[in-house]
Order: sequence, then C-alpha cells, then structure tokens
Amino acid sequence: MIKVVIVDDHKMFRDGLRFALSQVPDFEVVKDYENGLNFIADFQKAKPDVILMDIGMPEMDGVQATIEALRLLPKTKIIALSMFSDSEYYHKMVSIGVKGFLMKEAGVDELEKAIRVVHAGKTFFSQELLQKIIMYISNPKVKSPGKNLVEITRREEEVLKLICKGYDNKEISELLFISQKTVEGHKTNLMAKTNTKNSINLMLFAIKHNLIDLNQLNN
Repeated sequence: MIKVVIVDDHKMFRDGLRFALSQVPDFEVVKDYENGLNFIADFQKAKPDVILMDIGMPEMDGVQATIEALRLLPKTKIIALSMFSDSEYYHKMVSIGVKGFLMKEAGVDELEKAIRVVHAGKTFFSQELLQKIIMYISNPKVKSPGKNLVEITRREEEVLKLICKGYDNKEISELLFISQKTVEGHKTNLMAKTNTKNSINLMLFAIKHNLIDLNQLNN
C-alpha cells in the first residue's frame, strides 16, 4: 500500500484528489492539510510514502514546507503540484529536493504514474511542465556562461541530450547501443562534474548553463 498525503489550500481540490486516488487499489490517502504549517506540525505521525505539495498556500507555502519536511525527514518523497504561474519556483523546488512536478490539470493516469515513479525512488516531470521550465530557465536574463563552464566528453553529451529529452537509462542504452551500467556511469560522471544530485537537477543545470543546445531537444 502506498500512503499519500495531500497539502493544498483548496478543499475542493483536496477532495477531488482524495477521490481520484481512492480508485487506485494500492493507494491510500492517509491525511490532507490546508497549508504547510498544519502539515509540518503533524505529517510525521502520518508516515506518508509520497507527499503531493501545492506551491502557493497561506500560512506557510510549499517551498518553505518542503524545506522543513526535508529537514525533519531527509528521505521524504515530495511531488510539487504546479500551475504555470509558479515558474519562478521550479528551479528552487528542484534544488531543495522535490522528486517531481505535476500540473494540477493532470489526469488520473499521469497522477498515478507520478506517484508510482517517485515512490520507486525515481524522479518525475510532466512533459508539458518540462517545456515550461525549459522556456523559463533558458531566458537570456537567467542564463549563465556557456560550455566552458563544464567540460564533458562527446558520449557524455549524447547521454545528457537524451536525459534532457526525458529518456530513462534503459531507453538511452538501447538508443546508444551501450549497457545500462555504462549509461549509469556517464550519468554519475555528469552529476559529479556539475555538482548535481539527480537527473532533474542535472537536466536543469545543463539547460541553464547552455551545455545542451535547446534546438537539439526538438530533433
């Protein structure tokens, strides 16, 4: 059974999520909270496997609630629930440790997939939201220097490009005709060179610092 906690200031939205998740046999919504403050005061008792966290809330917003939750329980798995207007928070939320982003307009199938992927220890980004993030962090006003910042090999660049396009290790290994272990090795090297902790951080770093040509992501 996957135990889920919902944190959102709109009761109708919380009720809708609770109902949707109740239709999945191995999901259980153990608690829901209307703001980050109430969540932080109580969530350790609920012992959730995955937390669905709204970003904009009164009392304590999702950013601060995430920081506090990860301070109390560093292994907490949090999926941020996002609106397009939250773009300024995307990089910050990833940097502090959320495991995924999901649009509030997402369907039940995508919601279920996101929870399962994050529960399994991986990261999840909806493709629609990923495009929004790319548009935001590739803005010239926030872009950092180019490829001179980090030196990567041709193979590492190939792996990085596929990571940014949303492929997993198995798919990358098949596309590049290399083993999954080799892919993992390249990802480890890339994260060490960029001082990032996971694929999402690596992807955002690569785009922000111009390690990948954005035009290549559409090819």
